[in-house]
Amino acid sequence: MEVQIFGVKKSADTRKAQRFFAERRVKTHFVDLMERPASPGELKRYVQKFGIPALIDRESRRYAELGLAHARYSDERWLRWLTEEPMLLVMPLVRWQHQLTIGAAEPTWREWVAK
Repeated sequence: MEVQIFGVKKSADTRKAQRFFAERRVKTHFVDLMERPASPGELKRYVQKFGIPALIDRESRRYAELGLAHARYSDERWLRWLTEEPMLLVMPLVRWQHQLTIGAAEPTWREWVAK
């Protein structure tokens, strides 16, 4: 089993995901979004499953700094924002095979590990 984790090192939930899988000796591939932003194609997988609103961290400092609270953008424009500004994403984005989670989703991760 190998899990891919997209996030930033400063994110507590990203560290929690890394720790969760490490404690269970699951191999992980960590992608630091500050060093290498997610590609639009990668983000589209998450958009197709969860929708754009689920990916946007409306509580983040970066969201407030950019003044996006009243923004009404198309999905394509939001996808560009999320690609250019990774701190707008709910983190971590975790992928195992074709299954995806957003944020700290321990119950789902437990199901994955049990398989």
